[in-house]
Amino acid sequence: MSGLLALLDDVAAIAKLAASQLDDVAAQASKAGTKAAGIVIDDAAVTPKYVTGLPATRELPIIWKIARASFFNKLIILLPVALLLSAFAPWMLTPLLMLGGSYLCYEGAEKIAHLFSHKKHHAVDTEHGLDAAHLEEKRVKGAIKTDFILSAEIMTITLSAIEF
Repeated sequence: MSGLLALLDDVAAIAKLAASQLDDVAAQASKAGTKAAGIVIDDAAVTPKYVTGLPATRELPIIWKIARASFFNKLIILLPVALLLSAFAPWMLTPLLMLGGSYLCYEGAEKIAHLFSHKKHHAVDTEHGLDAAHLEEKRVKGAIKTDFILSAEIMTITLSAIEF
């Protein structure tokens, strides 16, 4: 009889362990989903300001160019690099976060300085001889660069939050 009770006790302990591991899996899946949503949501913050002041007929083509480049950056460049980095050089995550954060601080300070130094905002910058096509190209490149940096920061933050 004591053997049967010991067996039932072992089965109960295994079931309890399995249940606690399922809770851990659910918690980690929820955390990963939240982090993944951050990678997609950063595009919503980046895109709208780049179509301001350009013809309405160019808005969707501009957003499509930015979205294509963002997709390429995330899946072809950032994701493989992030996985290799986490596998072979996880100690580099903190310096990369610091470098990316410094760049984003520089960009923010530059935007604030630009806000105070320029009184009027023109739809097309005729002072510097930029036509609409050149302005569009310049904005698309700026959006892609900003999206790349933000996505790299978010992926690095996500990697640094995962415990291996």
